[in-house]
Amino acid sequence: MAGVFDIELHEGDSINQDESDQSDDDIVESREDEYNHTTSVNSILQSDNLERVQLSEENVNAGQEKTGPQDFELCKILGEGGYGKVFQVKKVTGKDKGSIFAMKVLRKASIIRNQKDTAHTKAERNILEAVKHPFIVNLMYAFQTGGKLYLILEYLCGGELFTYLDREGIILEDTACFYLSEIILALQHLHNQGIIYRDLKPENILLDGEGHVKLTDFGLCKEHIEEGTVTHTFCGTIEYMAPEILTRSGHGKAVDWWSLGALMFDMLTGMPPFIGDDRRKTIEKILRGKLSLPLYLTPDAKDLIQKLLKRQVSQRLGSGPDDAEQIINHNFFKHINWQDVISRKLEPPFKPSIKSADDTSQFDEQFTATVPVDSPVESTLSESANMIFQGFTYVAPSVLEEMCAQPRVVNARSPRKGILNTEFSGNLHSLSARSPDTHLRTASHFSHQHRYFQP
Repeated sequence: MAGVFDIELHEGDSINQDESDQSDDDIVESREDEYNHTTSVNSILQSDNLERVQLSEENVNAGQEKTGPQDFELCKILGEGGYGKVFQVKKVTGKDKGSIFAMKVLRKASIIRNQKDTAHTKAERNILEAVKHPFIVNLMYAFQTGGKLYLILEYLCGGELFTYLDREGIILEDTACFYLSEIILALQHLHNQGIIYRDLKPENILLDGEGHVKLTDFGLCKEHIEEGTVTHTFCGTIEYMAPEILTRSGHGKAVDWWSLGALMFDMLTGMPPFIGDDRRKTIEKILRGKLSLPLYLTPDAKDLIQKLLKRQVSQRLGSGPDDAEQIINHNFFKHINWQDVISRKLEPPFKPSIKSADDTSQFDEQFTATVPVDSPVESTLSESANMIFQGFTYVAPSVLEEMCAQPRVVNARSPRKGILNTEFSGNLHSLSARSPDTHLRTASHFSHQHRYFQP
């Protein structure tokens, strides 16, 4: 299989490059007096003064730690999807021996059936490497075998924000303000890197052991989105999707602020703002339904939700060049010290009840009670197909720095229950289910969300 992907052009993109726009790397200055035309390559190779070294894994990229499945002990299953599983694992080798991580395993054969799935998987890995932020999950390692891709992520023992919201039903505005402030800074950082998140929802927001937020699952992100450019891919989770994604009229970073408004409404009322009896009716309500706000919400909360859920993108808070700053300066956050937020100095309103670093009590027992097995791959890809994933391997800088530091020897009932009941991915017009699932989530995600991806 050839490594060819669809190229999605954005408005404002140009396929022609003016000579004046060439980078310095494209310009090579030639000076005849610096090159000896009489030198023979053969004479250099035959010289007795050359040291000959056999190339091997031991002397090529020797500073990079070699990791593989054998370096991790499977502890628990945290989630499962059509393309693979998420495990809790323990590192059994190296300087970080004994550390607990989450290991996301993806089957190559399932991914490469669709070029868009392949492109999004590679984009997720690249984004995780490039983006480092207090409220975004950290990628520690990435490696591959003949049939699988492995992403080793920090283990977030607090579980999903969805679990907490599902248990509480609704939360106070001060509590919502805490979570929203950390999420806003994470989205702002992504936007500053030219990335749209496009799948903001409670299932994709994890809590660490202290109760702080971490965004995860970057499979639907879009890279290289600058101010004024739009993309047209139909993807996301229906209940949190912005109207411009549903209509495929072209969307930019403002879709994340619509999703933030939907999430805020969900936190304060117990369900997303636009819910129908089926997917078509939900979409119809998102496009044309009236926004009804409970009387118990404060004026500031109502105003922020209304401004985030504007169907006209130009009127939506955060849609301008100031992006997150418009939201940060809203009166709903008037008591927030944003420097304290980014420094993680605010006290989380909920601290997960964790007994140890490897505690899995905040995850669904449907998975954690199952014996963890990394199933063998039925078939191995051809060499040409495997070339698609060239460059997937990664070791976090923090791990490399540690290696270099020392000599290296080679129960209230939630109104959410029963509302969002099935996750789908496929063609909007046919509204048919597609399995397998593109990216991994835990059990609650499989049973509560309509997630779409249409190239």
